[in-house]
Amino acid sequence: MDIILLERIGNLGQIGDIVSVKDGYARNFLLPQKKALRANDANKKVFEANRERLEAENAEKRTEAEKQGEKVEGTEIVLIRAASNAGQLYGSVNVRDVAAGLVAKGHDIDKKQVIMGAPIKTIGMFDVTIALHAEVEVTIKANVARSEDEAELQSQGVDILKQAAEDEAKAIAGEGFQEELDPDRELGDLPSAEEGAEVLAEDAQAEEAEEGDENA
Repeated sequence: MDIILLERIGNLGQIGDIVSVKDGYARNFLLPQKKALRANDANKKVFEANRERLEAENAEKRTEAEKQGEKVEGTEIVLIRAASNAGQLYGSVNVRDVAAGLVAKGHDIDKKQVIMGAPIKTIGMFDVTIALHAEVEVTIKANVARSEDEAELQSQGVDILKQAAEDEAKAIAGEGFQEELDPDRELGDLPSAEEGAEVLAEDAQAEEAEEGDENA
């Protein structure tokens, strides 16, 4: 279907461009959202008659979006979720969750403005794009963690999953649980038979002495 764009749309074109798109995309999204008109003779005349007004309105909306973007850009939202020891969420974080997190921070954002390639399914720090206008996009941080303490560590740049894996590897290897060894000890140096006999004799005498004290 041939359409007239009423605003800039991704890779399709700029306002006023006549482009061809799939019928479903036009009927289900572009036309209902009033982002485009069917490119027939009547609509072409209507658009040309209103081009100046439409371009002025678009410029105004873009300016407003740029101002909003200065406040939203770089915002970090913390989303606490239950997850396994491996960091896999019991569920996922979607566009609705991100929008709600931004609203809680005082930003007027709708879920339709949140762009995510796929839902988030693990803990960690994630960049999420927010489309405030067809020509204005900003990036925010989604800090997905199992607790406020984890979220704070991730905010400081700590990779929780990597740290957990390293701690587990150390535990398995037994690091941190070894006895301190005498640096002067000579490994494999055992007492001779005579020295061993003397030690046993001394121990026996000590035991006899202790028994004598007890019987006294």
